[in-house]
Amino acid sequence: MAFARRRRPRPASGSRRRKYCYFCKEKVELIDYKDFNGLRRYMSDRAKIRSRRTTGACRRHQRQIALAIKRAREMALLPYSSR
Repeated sequence: MAFARRRRPRPASGSRRRKYCYFCKEKVELIDYKDFNGLRRYMSDRAKIRSRRTTGACRRHQRQIALAIKRAREMALLPYSSR
């Protein structure tokens, strides 16, 4: 006898709140690598760069965030890892 697979119910398509890009909302043109306290918001506790899906940033600003974090790491303002 084969067991019937039960499917997990999907959440309704409009149930999650849409995330908006903070930088577009505040009309920020360039993201500065020297603002390392602001950049920490876009890093995980393991010092990894969070994804667009998690942060809600648009594609343009997510690329600037990643570049700013990488520059701040190079200047030793942010850690490469938290081990």
